[in-house]
Amino acid sequence: MTLAVIVVVAFRVLGSLPVLRWPFAGALLSIVVDLFDLLLIAALGWENVPNYQALDKYLDQVQLLLFLVVAIRRWDGTERRVAVGLYLWRIVGFIAFELTGERLLLLLFPNVFEFWFLLVAGLHAFRRRVNWTPRLTFGALTVLTILKEIQEWALHGARLFDQITFVDALRLIWRTLAG
Repeated sequence: MTLAVIVVVAFRVLGSLPVLRWPFAGALLSIVVDLFDLLLIAALGWENVPNYQALDKYLDQVQLLLFLVVAIRRWDGTERRVAVGLYLWRIVGFIAFELTGERLLLLLFPNVFEFWFLLVAGLHAFRRRVNWTPRLTFGALTVLTILKEIQEWALHGARLFDQITFVDALRLIWRTLAG
């Protein structure tokens, strides 16, 4: 295990732990840390972390498992049942992907769990109680699934970001925003 791998693992795990205390803010921090681990690697001059994609997928599982712990311990009823079901669906997809290496499987098993977690944790953070009727639950899951499928398609179907580094993406965003 290289120093780069140790630093990335520590960065990602430590960045995910706040979700246990502050579910919504911690989840947002965890997602930002996930996005910025590539920037950390580039900043430290470690562009070639061995098997980064595999490492990233396993670190994602740590993050999602911590989200699941929060959902099981703090939520009840529909919020918890949906969270557990979505987590299990994603873990099946993760295992299928790991066994086959077929990225399109990730379109069949989108990570709607993460979006559901953010929705429910955000509602709780802002003290908004929701009566999760079947119709409301179905509607929320439909919207979240559509949004996640767009993201999964961009990443794994169209592979829009395969040929661009994170630093290049930041530069492109900056140029777009700054004019």
